[in-house]
Amino acid sequence: MSSHGDPIPMTSSACGPLSGTADVPGDKSISHRSLILGAMAVGETTITGLLEGQDVLDTGRAMQAFGAEVINHGGGSWSVHGVGVGGFAEPDQVIDCGNSGTGVRLIMGAMATSPISVTFTGDASLNGRPMARVTDPLALFGCEAVGRSGGRLPMTLVGAADPVPVEYTVPVPSAQVKSAVLLAGLNAPGQTVVIEAEATRDHTERMLAGFGAEISTEVTDAGRVITLKGQPELKPLHIDVPRDPSSAAFPVCAALIVPGSDVLVPNIGLNPTRAGLFTTLREMGADLVYENEREEGGEPVADLRVRFSPDLVGIEVPAERAASMIDEYPVLSVVASFAKGQTHMPGVKELRVKESDRIDAMATGLRAAGVTVEDGPDWWTVTGLGHGNVPGGATCASHLDHRIAMSFLVMGMATQKPMSVDDGGPIATSFPIFEPLMGGLGAQLRRNNR
Repeated sequence: MSSHGDPIPMTSSACGPLSGTADVPGDKSISHRSLILGAMAVGETTITGLLEGQDVLDTGRAMQAFGAEVINHGGGSWSVHGVGVGGFAEPDQVIDCGNSGTGVRLIMGAMATSPISVTFTGDASLNGRPMARVTDPLALFGCEAVGRSGGRLPMTLVGAADPVPVEYTVPVPSAQVKSAVLLAGLNAPGQTVVIEAEATRDHTERMLAGFGAEISTEVTDAGRVITLKGQPELKPLHIDVPRDPSSAAFPVCAALIVPGSDVLVPNIGLNPTRAGLFTTLREMGADLVYENEREEGGEPVADLRVRFSPDLVGIEVPAERAASMIDEYPVLSVVASFAKGQTHMPGVKELRVKESDRIDAMATGLRAAGVTVEDGPDWWTVTGLGHGNVPGGATCASHLDHRIAMSFLVMGMATQKPMSVDDGGPIATSFPIFEPLMGGLGAQLRRNNR
């Protein structure tokens, strides 16, 4: 069952060349943070290009429950009247974060140093995901958490009445954990310090600086040391959200494997902590060009021109690149199926605890489609069959995971036999216009009548 309704089985079939312009939605990571930091600022923050997927809408409703005024003006234009750092009110109801691990973990951080109690829940997928990775460091500030066994939702957090600043070394690369600690540090006195051995996406640091927080990053032998001065008055901003590179991954990868394709994907954020997929694809031989490179709102942006690439080759993806493309490995594994040779992907244990165990979900589906996959606790290897040689013909479980569903639908655009997923409903959480956008480029997607 999809996260917000009955299952929506879908099938994707081989199609003619994909062509045209793919206007993908706004960046999900930046959209979440825009609403949360807007709610913690004093005054009105205005946002254009906000991703209006279910995950982000759930975060917007949560900020309303904390006392901020969140207004949808239409067409991706929103405003947030913030309550200031430390100004969150205690919600009257349980906060339902739907399918969003990013949303719930960032919101937990934002409220952890306010003297309020909040109960969080989500859909079946989110309620099965571990929260201790966030609640453990938040406990250092004085926040208490009580949830189900294994640190799972539903869970109640009691924010610290007298928070203390924290120095925390992130044990595994995670932008969600880093961001939760930094957001908690906003309402703690003194300096909160986060140390990460491997760089992860830095949207939170960039946006905190934009809102007027005193934050610095130093590269040391121990890694990146991020220092935040607590209890600032955040000033409101205007935020123009770049288009989401994680959403762009799907039309980009589809164009690479569908013969004759030529697709333009404009206004894509190319933050170096997010653009690992595009670097990897070019190393595999992809005809992928950055056009009109520029900077918008402190973030590097470009238009992506991508064309069918019949001579892709398998590569060793550097483990240190994983954090910059962690959400894109499912669709990368699809492209690897059409390459020649092996694509080895190490350092990806984070994929085991996403919306689903993404390694297992993709490996199972790829094998059913005739592709050889080997996997271990933190690695997997796809042996590509080359252009035109992938059988397909499988029905794959999406496991309430939007990226799994979209990846197999992209695969079906170039396999010998159609590919199906048991439920495409979760796609709405991050990419609500996926079907019409891909259909407009020439993809053959259909919902299966039950």
